Amino acid sequence: MQENPIVACFIGKPKIKIFSQGAKRKPKTHNYTKLVWGENYIFESIDEENEGYMTGSGKGIECGDELILSKGTNSCCYRVEKIDYYSNPPDMWIAQLKKVMDN
Repeated sequence: MQENPIVACFIGKPKIKIFSQGAKRKPKTHNYTKLVWGENYIFESIDEENEGYMTGSGKGIECGDELILSKGTNSCCYRVEKIDYYSNPPDMWIAQLKKVMDN
């Protein structure tokens, strides 16, 4: 007697993908306006300040979060497009940012 193999069939997107991504949290806003450029963080502008790379510290920053940075007497809001944390110290990171708006 031959056994029939179990066949998994999905309609639409596989449900397993939902579980592997984990629960998504709402994006957070992190205010860096009280910190000093060159001491607490470094922002390197590209594309006429519409995008940039930032190295900074702080736990809990994820893709989709927004960072408010000082820009002279004004401030500017950027969204985190990509972020990589360093292994030592563990709260230091480098992120690719995209401008959301000037304040």
